[in-house]
Amino acid sequence: MVKDVEHLGGLNKKQREAALHAKGPLLIVAGAGAGKTKTITHRIVNLIKEGIPPEKILAVTFTNKAAKEMRERIIAEIKKNTHGAQEQEKFPFVSTFHSLGVYIIKENARILGLTKYFTILDESDSVSIIKEAQKEIGIDPKQYDPKKIKNIISREKGKFTHLEDYAELEGNETNPLAKITARVWSLYEKKKAKENSLDFDDLLLKAVKLLKDNPEIRKIYQEKWEYIHIDEYQDTNEVQYLMSKILSENHKNICVVGDADQNIYSWRGANLKNILSFEKDYPDAKIVLLEENYRSTKNILEAANTVIKKNKYRPDKNLFTKNKTGEKIGLYEALDENDEADFVAIKILEIADGANREDFPHRGLRRAVGPRTEQIFQQKNRDPDGEESSRFANEFADIALLYRANFQSRALEEAMLRYNIPYQVLGVKFFERKEIKDTLAYLRAALNKDSLSDIKRIINFPARGIGKATLAKMFAGEMESLPVKMRIKINNFYEILEAIKEKMQNSKTSDTIKFVVKKSGIEAEFSAGGEEEMERLENIKELATLALKYDNLPDGRGVEKLLEDASLASDQDSLMINTPHPNLPLGKGEGAEGVQERGNNAVKLMTVHAGKGLEFKYVFVVGLEDGLFPHERNGEEIDNEEERRLFYVALTRAKEKLFLSFANFRTIFGSRQINAPSEFISDIPADLLEREGEKDRIKTIYI
Repeated sequence: MVKDVEHLGGLNKKQREAALHAKGPLLIVAGAGAGKTKTITHRIVNLIKEGIPPEKILAVTFTNKAAKEMRERIIAEIKKNTHGAQEQEKFPFVSTFHSLGVYIIKENARILGLTKYFTILDESDSVSIIKEAQKEIGIDPKQYDPKKIKNIISREKGKFTHLEDYAELEGNETNPLAKITARVWSLYEKKKAKENSLDFDDLLLKAVKLLKDNPEIRKIYQEKWEYIHIDEYQDTNEVQYLMSKILSENHKNICVVGDADQNIYSWRGANLKNILSFEKDYPDAKIVLLEENYRSTKNILEAANTVIKKNKYRPDKNLFTKNKTGEKIGLYEALDENDEADFVAIKILEIADGANREDFPHRGLRRAVGPRTEQIFQQKNRDPDGEESSRFANEFADIALLYRANFQSRALEEAMLRYNIPYQVLGVKFFERKEIKDTLAYLRAALNKDSLSDIKRIINFPARGIGKATLAKMFAGEMESLPVKMRIKINNFYEILEAIKEKMQNSKTSDTIKFVVKKSGIEAEFSAGGEEEMERLENIKELATLALKYDNLPDGRGVEKLLEDASLASDQDSLMINTPHPNLPLGKGEGAEGVQERGNNAVKLMTVHAGKGLEFKYVFVVGLEDGLFPHERNGEEIDNEEERRLFYVALTRAKEKLFLSFANFRTIFGSRQINAPSEFISDIPADLLEREGEKDRIKTIYI
């Protein structure tokens, strides 16, 4: 009897092999654009067609959107391919790891000393409780940042480290922060227990501990789900790894999908060894390589393959595609970041319009392209019936600009505005970033000490121990009623503002920004922090770089002009990003959270990390300079393998055309630096590259 596999008709040979595998552990090594979600979906449908009850199947992924997409695709396929599906009431359990944790904890809340109506704390709630705990045990939050302590606790929980274990180790620690963290952590847990609350990390830690410590409960869930599917397995941390292993312990019917070459979240605790050691954990595991890429051209894929093969810690695979050869990869050598941004903007207009470069004004003209862009918008291609064509409808939306660090968006955003190109920033736009607003608020407050909104924003940043009650009295003109110590703190703050005002009257604008960062304590605050804080400091340094263009204005006008332009740019950003162009139709939503809801037709700007899981027809990867990509920070050792994986992810976002660029000079914190091209560029075979802008190139030097 021939087996009915009609529902697998859309799969290639390897995808079908994975989908038909039913018993025992399965590792699907799925390269970029190889259809991993499609394969998992059809595997689950096949299990159901083989008679496995849907409620016996568990599928776990990382984001709510990914879980929702997988759930919808599974349901659609079930309805299409199973008999009586219209009456189907039971479906596989599809969730994120954290949602799975909530499910297990709620069903066993009493064992953990909780009610099933426990509160899940967000990041700010957790930090607030930690701050309270610090104050109660006499630890100054100004000296030991509550957020930093929270990050340490979170990191340890991700490694399945419990308070008791950490406290025991703490006795042998010479690091005073470890001792303080242990004390704060202890009180933090007591406060949460009293409030019947859990933080985000508890959802996994306590669920796994519950399963490990209670054989009867563990057996319930092992029997409940006989077939386990884990998506993006290369991104699992220790506690997620343990949860997967425990749940699949009895039946061993675990299917994991992932790609070691796309492991780019080690700073979040993702452990590459989890996927690399799968065969060791499950010696009888079947391995299926999904190597056919459906996304990119042959040239793009060859470049990506060549780059990633230089990494040592990876399974051997070689992506291939039946797609067209495609264009060569464009490589642009820019003079500086502004020249690079201009190049990107003009290329975007060429793509959108399908025009030749000569049709556009020369680079270096500050706003010359605005009217030309309007012409692009106004073009109407009509079909024989007279209806407007959608040829142009999503051209901008098909373009992505990828960069290594958030601060790089500033020059690119300016270029988008200068050339009147609609854009969206995935994340927070440059002038809307908190640290930028805080720094500018110091300038405004120094110029106008009556600006209560600015004073309120910065008087306790960095923390100075000036509370809300004190602020209320201060703003009410009741300074004399405050304790002497508090009046001294307030006076010290106003002395900082006075020093900033004096500095801006006698110094260049860029030097004033540097002074603000040091004098206010912002630099010291962020320098002592982790990855996120260092990124914020980089953004502020980029503000100092931006300020260079105001250095030649006399009589302190530079700061005033900077503040004026920042406000206007922010308003303009909002208009460009949030308002659909009247001549552009609305697009359909697709892709990652927050990106592809196309209320307008806009170029997407994002870090490479944020771009993982997305795809675009045209991709620009900018800032390919040593020290920037691969990224070096404060002399820390570069993890070249992870940086190369990140570059690989960037390359494989592109479907049709890929552009790479680097700048010979880049101004960072007001200092002009000479750069060498990234080593990653030389990893790409020369015959796959073509130089952009070699002929008739006009470079603009921004002084």
